[in-house]
Amino acid sequence: MQHPPEHPVRTLAAAPEAAPDTARAPHDPGTAHGLRAPHEPGAALDLAVRYLAAWADAPDGPGGAPHPSDPGIPVLAHTVASVGAPEAARAAAHAVAVWARGAGRGRGHTGLYDGGLAGTLAGLRLGATLHPGLHPVADRLRDRLAATAATREGRREGVRLADYDLIIGPSGGLLAHCVGARPDPDRLAPYRDRLAALCDSDDLRRLRTDGYTGHPHLAWLQGRVNTGMGHGAAGVAAALTAAVRHGGDEAADALRRVVVWLERQEYEDGRGVRTWPGAGLDGRTPPGDAVPRQAWCYGAPGVAWALWDAADALGDTAAADRAAAVLTRLAERYDEGFHLYGDGPADLLGLCHGASGVLVVADAFARHAGHAGAAGLRERLTALLRARLPEALATGGDAVAAGPGPQGPGARAAGRDARWPADLLTGAPGALAALLTAAHGASRSWLPCLGLR
Repeated sequence: MQHPPEHPVRTLAAAPEAAPDTARAPHDPGTAHGLRAPHEPGAALDLAVRYLAAWADAPDGPGGAPHPSDPGIPVLAHTVASVGAPEAARAAAHAVAVWARGAGRGRGHTGLYDGGLAGTLAGLRLGATLHPGLHPVADRLRDRLAATAATREGRREGVRLADYDLIIGPSGGLLAHCVGARPDPDRLAPYRDRLAALCDSDDLRRLRTDGYTGHPHLAWLQGRVNTGMGHGAAGVAAALTAAVRHGGDEAADALRRVVVWLERQEYEDGRGVRTWPGAGLDGRTPPGDAVPRQAWCYGAPGVAWALWDAADALGDTAAADRAAAVLTRLAERYDEGFHLYGDGPADLLGLCHGASGVLVVADAFARHAGHAGAAGLRERLTALLRARLPEALATGGDAVAAGPGPQGPGARAAGRDARWPADLLTGAPGALAALLTAAHGASRSWLPCLGLR
């Protein structure tokens, strides 16, 4: 993977000072034991504030982010401050101050996730809402990333994920510029042009991946076009949609090609859900089994949103209606016991694979499309997360698969799961931010990190 010629955030010497100790333990307006019952209004906010305080006390502990520059902590802090009382905002500001001191560390590639600098940009921009001194740091990083994107030549054949995707590629880089600020179209142009060049044919042949023969996890993708939001054509669509919304019609033709290609891959699974395979069908017969992975990253939720939002930006009401119909079918047939599966809270509750990712997609459909089925699914997943998040944080996720356990005032939800890291896409900060945004009206400024709005 190529790195930029110079690391633009080697150190944040001017990082904000941490708030005094009094801000670390804000006054708890809940029960005398410091914890509300999960169903009470404000319980999710209490849990998020306590999570931030625990993280700030030990940011490098076993439950810390695997990548110091991951935007999970500032995303959660920003959402907390947008709906919380002054005590909550002070705890959020303290967490951002601690995060900012380590934001120059990490792998230094230009992606949005996995320690990339686009993720650092998103974190800095949201953190600056609590510490305005971070704005100049974010501006410098923004300019460096845009300049790097303008001078870097990518593959036009035999692409790898880093050449186009949302996780570590230019799709995520473009979306990072949309977090917390209205982006300058000129800074989006290098990413837009790169992605449009890869989508210059109806069959999206330039998105066929190479270099994964024999790979332990990606061999299935060799020579194929990924469909998903994280690593595939849906994520490219989300980035091109943002480019159309913020920069005009230059990417419109490429976006239409992606929409049509994705529509051709849709099929009905064994449970009657309209969904997508992990990679394009390429003439294969669609699998007849039920598909459990219906999530932000793969399957109906993320792909349907990418198609609806693209159609909305292009003014294509027929395509928007088709995407909304997919979500209608999912909402009718979504089964928490089947479609949420995995080994721990990252899979069951996280943004990428789990309930919180489906929640924010349903919320986006409900808000922007006026989708009644999505609103009902949002309520179901809100209730699930309110019930399961405290136990997940208290027990290390052992009780998540079995559902919520006893939630009396003595529950240990003030800490954080040592095996559930503090990143955005799979960790507790993303799940908590999703719940605050969808159910408590918190700021939506971070949602471009997921290709949402």
